[in-house]
Amino acid sequence: MDNQPTAIDSGHELLLGIDVGGTSVKAGLFTTEGKLLGEASVPTPALITEEAYAVVTTCLDELVQQHGDGNNVIGIGLDIPGPIGEDGLPGFIPNAQIDLLGLEAAIMRSYPHAILAALNDANAAALGELWRGAAQGERSVVFVTLGTGVGGGIVCDGKLVAGKNGCAGEIGHLTVNPHESRVCGCGRKGCLEQYASATGVVYSYKAACARLGINPCSLTGLSDSRSVFEAFEAGDKAAAEAIRIMCSSLAFALSCVAATVNPGAFVIGGGMGEAFDIFSEELIARYREQCLSPVTETRFERASLGNKAGMYGSAYQALMLARS
Repeated sequence: MDNQPTAIDSGHELLLGIDVGGTSVKAGLFTTEGKLLGEASVPTPALITEEAYAVVTTCLDELVQQHGDGNNVIGIGLDIPGPIGEDGLPGFIPNAQIDLLGLEAAIMRSYPHAILAALNDANAAALGELWRGAAQGERSVVFVTLGTGVGGGIVCDGKLVAGKNGCAGEIGHLTVNPHESRVCGCGRKGCLEQYASATGVVYSYKAACARLGINPCSLTGLSDSRSVFEAFEAGDKAAAEAIRIMCSSLAFALSCVAATVNPGAFVIGGGMGEAFDIFSEELIARYREQCLSPVTETRFERASLGNKAGMYGSAYQALMLARS
């Protein structure tokens, strides 16, 4: 936690943004203008017992007490690594044990006067980048997360688009190659994730090395895209081929998304988003070759909030709900 509490007026309205990940729960306390007053985190236990919920609520209480008054918390946003449907119920959460309804109930016992909003983590990141990140000033934005998988979040006309089952924005499973023989983790073939994820880039790199007769660079694992990008910068032809495949596949998918949503900006985040400056020129060029002419000038931005985007976006979703 921050060691220097920020003094605020006793009547100032506050927001909590909570990002539940596979290894930790991160929480931020915000003003309604989006100023981050303080943050805290605790390791993520299996969030399925009252004892585990108490770890989270104690963390929240200590954070709020450092910077203000719990009675001033008007909204609490909570994001999880899985879909949430229109009914507020979560779908399958693959990388964490969370009883969402139990956790929500525990939080509301501590903050009974606050509005609570629950949402998917990629959707939260999209809202965060729109509110106080790389897409400030836009009304419509698509957030793309490139990591071990490929995901996304869509905001249209200032409102989150989650869909009936919370699956809107799953751009990693758009079909970009109907002739692919390999099976994606989802059970289908030719998904964007097979080419534009970290594991996809490494696969393409190894395949290119074999085809070109090049010894591959040293890789630490199946998702070590960082080493592939470093090899590309060093002039590795196989790495260049892998990045070309990634950018071409991603550009095709985003051109389809642009024709449907017409965002003002695509914001690229996730672990591979850190290499945005390396592949952005290729990505934008391939996108402009394939997209409809009215969406040619859609901005491409590197995500600016890092792993705080979920906290920001969760808080913003709670603010919008409290103001509605």
